[in-house]
Amino acid sequence: MDGILNINKPPGRTSFSIVSFVKRLSGVKRVGHAGTLDPAATGVLPVCLGQGSRVVPFLHDTAKVYKAQVEFGVTTDSYDATGSVTATGDPTGVSRKQLVSALESFRGPIQQTPPMYSAVKHGGRPLYELARAGIEVERKSRTVQIYRLELKRWQPPVATIEVECGKGTYIRSLAYDLGQLLGCGAHLKSLVRLKYGCFDIKDAVSLPRLEDGFRNGDWTKFIYPIDIVFQDWAAVVVDDAAEADVRNGRPVELKPGDDFQPEVGRLRAYNGDGRFLGVLTFNREKGHWRPGKVFNTT
Repeated sequence: MDGILNINKPPGRTSFSIVSFVKRLSGVKRVGHAGTLDPAATGVLPVCLGQGSRVVPFLHDTAKVYKAQVEFGVTTDSYDATGSVTATGDPTGVSRKQLVSALESFRGPIQQTPPMYSAVKHGGRPLYELARAGIEVERKSRTVQIYRLELKRWQPPVATIEVECGKGTYIRSLAYDLGQLLGCGAHLKSLVRLKYGCFDIKDAVSLPRLEDGFRNGDWTKFIYPIDIVFQDWAAVVVDDAAEADVRNGRPVELKPGDDFQPEVGRLRAYNGDGRFLGVLTFNREKGHWRPGKVFNTT
């Protein structure tokens, strides 16, 4: 069974527990998720089955959209509502105008420091293990991309924002940094992932509905094909000889056509029967296409 489930993760469940749930009920041995959501967070969690797990790196490179509630005046050690309060401040002086101006500072490429309660590793250990042991270490800031950041509602002391961002972005850190910039502190009160690449919360399946599908034997109707992740890529149909080359990882000679030019740099490839073969990347130095990842789907 190869494909991807778009699951609407409920609050209070870990991403790992969702994977275990799918693995146990589906009987598929190879199951994984494409991006952790904190237990308190909800929303889109792509769960990949079989060879679907091999598209995870490509999913990581896609944009995510979140709806977040940020509460000002209270700072926590985890940067969210599950943590212990470390500081309090007075948010009454924060106006909508000040908040909108502060958000401007976080658009585009920004430097962000991961929270201590995160899976980022330090000396081979996840930061959250150190945090639980009462150990705080210096973390290196890193560049993340905020494509869009909008204030949806301001009901003091809580701001509802919508964030479209690239990989590695911590919305908890964004909430913390907003609070520091405005001088009163803040933490992430709630978080919903609305979109993850091509997956939208409007199409996500709930766990009860998915469980019904397992019980009724029709759960596979919720599975998306692997190539949906590459739906925005140009596509090419190859002949039998080129198909053999792709399957064996050999370079493929393709003539540019109406559907693609070498400048696109990458393609999704299909055989004459419409079966998805894999992704190709263009080697500009040698002038040929090379299989980047091949999928032996049935």
